[in-house]
Amino acid sequence: MSYLPPVNAPAVSNGLTDTPTATGSRTLSQNDFLNLLIAQMKAQDPLNPQSNTEMAAQMAQFTSLQQSGTMSNNIATMLTQQQVLQANSMLGGTVTLQVDAKNTATGVVQAVQMNGGTPKIVVNNTAYDLSQVLTLSPTVITPGQTPATSDTAAPATDRGYAAP
Repeated sequence: MSYLPPVNAPAVSNGLTDTPTATGSRTLSQNDFLNLLIAQMKAQDPLNPQSNTEMAAQMAQFTSLQQSGTMSNNIATMLTQQQVLQANSMLGGTVTLQVDAKNTATGVVQAVQMNGGTPKIVVNNTAYDLSQVLTLSPTVITPGQTPATSDTAAPATDRGYAAP
């Protein structure tokens, strides 16, 4: 837009600063966009108002920005749900985990915990991130051995019915 507000036009603050962030980049939020649009409308020359096509283009940009934000949130939610399903599918399986650069751990996945919205698998009473899993294999139970999770499960013969 080539229009500059008159010198006597009131100053409008949009809350933005010219100081770059630590990463050297800045992003505008929906509120920043609306504040800029309102400031532009307040400062326009009443004898030469902004054209309808420019206003429609800006509103289309705003709608696109809003839809992009919604889509980004939906994708993040789907990713978290997929990670929860992946972690739950590991329950009872034997995993090998990369603990640090030099050490690995092996054990049965005992539980899934949510830490800060991120699922963690519990192996040997320690929570691990899904990205630490190197291998997953079914837990082999030999005759006479009880599964690692049997202390919380009901016996196989108990179906919740009273004995006749």
